[in-house]
Amino acid sequence: EKRDIIVKYSPAKVIAKDEQRSFNGSYLFLQKIYHDLGLQKLCGDIADKYKFTFNLNSILSRLIYGRIIFPSSKLATCQLSKQFIEQPDFELQHIYRALEILAKENDSIQAALYNRSLKVTKRNTGVLYYDCTNYFFEIEQEEGLKQYGVSKEHRPNPVVQMGLFMDGNGIPLAFSISQGNTNEQLTLKPLEEQILSDFNLSRFIVCTDAGLASDKNRKFNNKDERAFITTQSVKKLKDHLKNWSLETTGWHLPGSDRIYDISSIDETVHKDDVFYKERWIKENGLEQKLIVTYSVKYRDYMRQIRSNQVERAHKALESNPDKIGRSSQNDYKRFIEKTHCTSDGEIADKKVYSINDELIAREEAYDGFYAVCTNLEDGAAEIIKVNKRRWEIEECFRIMKSEFKARPVYLSRDDRITAHFITCFISLVIYRLLEKKLNDKYTCREIVDGLRAMNFLEIKGEGYIPTYTRTDFTDDLHEAFGFRTDYQIVSASQMKKIIKSTKK
Repeated sequence: EKRDIIVKYSPAKVIAKDEQRSFNGSYLFLQKIYHDLGLQKLCGDIADKYKFTFNLNSILSRLIYGRIIFPSSKLATCQLSKQFIEQPDFELQHIYRALEILAKENDSIQAALYNRSLKVTKRNTGVLYYDCTNYFFEIEQEEGLKQYGVSKEHRPNPVVQMGLFMDGNGIPLAFSISQGNTNEQLTLKPLEEQILSDFNLSRFIVCTDAGLASDKNRKFNNKDERAFITTQSVKKLKDHLKNWSLETTGWHLPGSDRIYDISSIDETVHKDDVFYKERWIKENGLEQKLIVTYSVKYRDYMRQIRSNQVERAHKALESNPDKIGRSSQNDYKRFIEKTHCTSDGEIADKKVYSINDELIAREEAYDGFYAVCTNLEDGAAEIIKVNKRRWEIEECFRIMKSEFKARPVYLSRDDRITAHFITCFISLVIYRLLEKKLNDKYTCREIVDGLRAMNFLEIKGEGYIPTYTRTDFTDDLHEAFGFRTDYQIVSASQMKKIIKSTKK
């Protein structure tokens, strides 16, 4: 293992035609987590159940490694899998047959993945975060799960909706797929009931945003040992609660007995502080605690966003106001007011556009304020701390859409669409576990780019020469997994040992 390897190359010899010489080896780190989760055994159990002959484990693992390292279509993944040191033993037709089987086993796969993950990492199921997003299709026709709905990217394509539960440590727990025209508030209860029955969980707090905070969902989680924390729009509160929320007096800071008036605080001293006030309210037969927070930093952030939007509105008025279309709730075009009559009240020949200063002033009144509702009796500081981690589930969706390129979806059959999101979901679980192994030290982009770059030049009969740059990331990766691939040359026998170690 320590002998020097000397290889002769001739500048007069042409390399062999159609011979692959470069391979990606970063999948070995993902493969270690994949096998730690026992997914190869799960694939074996499914194969025994359905009696098919193709290698489901090889297909599923390659779909997952490909989704993380070089996300692409199923056809491209079939070809790109040949870039891994271990070659695939399946054809494209086997991938589509495997997708059909995976869709049938969706619920059992999610439950098994959760139970097996308990042996790999600690799952914080005391707090569960839930959110919804949608994925668009590169087709025009509605069918099955693909229905025209409200796209969060405002695209005209049919969409499918994904609901996702994440545990308190940021690791995905369960997901569901529904038609794109489904009201997202209706998606929480069915998936939560599945968790209650399949995951043997009964005591947890469900944390959601305001869009999923219907009275029915709150009441559903006001039973047994469950609880809820949900974002509450201050603007949509009843007038007496809204006035109480915006009142400048009666504010507290965690750990202090002093009562503050936020209109007279030293903003330099309290720039990073979060003030709060709380009270119990009874709405539609449900008792819940309303917690309102105020932050100077959050106020300035909201004002900066609005300032940019107003600037865009002014530019739109200067350029071509007649092309200004309909606006959404958070669109800069909402500040553009359109009138059809003169100041005398007569009908004008042309539409008159102007900036709605009154709307800007109304919105400014809410700058810096944020509210949540809960049925918990815990202190406001603890509730706020739990709610703050909702950004991680939003990041899960961003990773799937951006780095994993889970959209657009080109599949047409519902079972294959469901299976596509199964592979995306498992990929996200494995990626999050990889992040944990690296102590959350690197961004998603740094991790994915680092894995994608870990290529090797194969020296026939001798081994593999790393062609990637050794960095802090690669050092930490090797340290976390207990093997190294960054020697000047990794001998063929040593690479076999590494591959074997990732499958234990």
